[in-house]
Amino acid sequence: MYIKKILLAILVIGLIVAAFFANFVYKAMLKPNTAFNNDSAYIFVPTGASYQEVREQLEPLLDDIESFDNLAERKEYTKYVKAGRFQINKGMTNNDIINSIRSKNLPIKVSFNNQSTLEKLAGRVSKEIEADSISLLNAMKDSAFLSENGFKEATALGMYLPNSYEFFWNTSAEDFRARMLKEYKRFWTDAKIKKANAIGLSQDQVIALASIVYEESKQALEQPRIAGVYMNRIRIGMPLQADPTLKFAAYQLPKYKNTVIKRVLNVHKDINSPYNTYKNRGLPPGLIAMPDISAINAVLNYEKHSYLYFAADAKRYGFHKFAKTLAQHNVNAREYQRYLSSQGINK
Repeated sequence: MYIKKILLAILVIGLIVAAFFANFVYKAMLKPNTAFNNDSAYIFVPTGASYQEVREQLEPLLDDIESFDNLAERKEYTKYVKAGRFQINKGMTNNDIINSIRSKNLPIKVSFNNQSTLEKLAGRVSKEIEADSISLLNAMKDSAFLSENGFKEATALGMYLPNSYEFFWNTSAEDFRARMLKEYKRFWTDAKIKKANAIGLSQDQVIALASIVYEESKQALEQPRIAGVYMNRIRIGMPLQADPTLKFAAYQLPKYKNTVIKRVLNVHKDINSPYNTYKNRGLPPGLIAMPDISAINAVLNYEKHSYLYFAADAKRYGFHKFAKTLAQHNVNAREYQRYLSSQGINK
């Protein structure tokens, strides 16, 4: 009889322990533990982050942070935190969440275009990935890297081709740079290099000219014709006389900082700069902005014609009128100058 009581007591204790364990397992591993109403939420775990930093991001997203702590410790996540961008779906259990933030680093799309300087590009990219703008800019301007890969600071922006790319959020500045170099080399196929050689330009020169073409016109259908004008000028030794290069030269001067030049004037043509293509023959030492891919292809496949001049078309915004003679060009240019004056644009 006494033994039966002992066995019964052991059984009851065992059932109680089992019930507590089952309750723990349910709360820790099987019970949904999200506190947000959206379909999903994201956390961004920095490189080298501690569990406490992760916990601070998770706490407002979870119903029961303590049950999560218990399971995270049992599964040793607290010792092995992974950096990255992680998704938590509504209704996930603690176990689901730990599995997600341990092994499911999600990529993000990084897109950029029209960045006129490395500084602006670094600022744009730093909004999308973990690397800050200073580390990105230092990596982009690193002299050893530039020299090793055939770039100078004046041409470095040309390595970053505008597009959309997938990166992990915790990408470092050096890894971002390495990926962009890979994309640059992928773009410059043997066929494109042969085209550049055939027209007498290096890859850097193609991109420098493309940056001028792109600043002249965002119309992809017109860009090959504009590129043809500049190639004709190069061929006969005529200065490029590209207004966008004057603006670029002006913006390097304190006088023009934080200003927008809407009308190129004779005073701009007197600026002493290697980017002044009215004073200097040939291409400038580097690109003046980030060209679109369409402009690069426009240079490589420029339209062969006899035009030497073009002026903005006052009646078709974004397009130009082309001329073979200076006399005809002056007529087109005066028409556009009158339009600017009528709009009160004097500088």
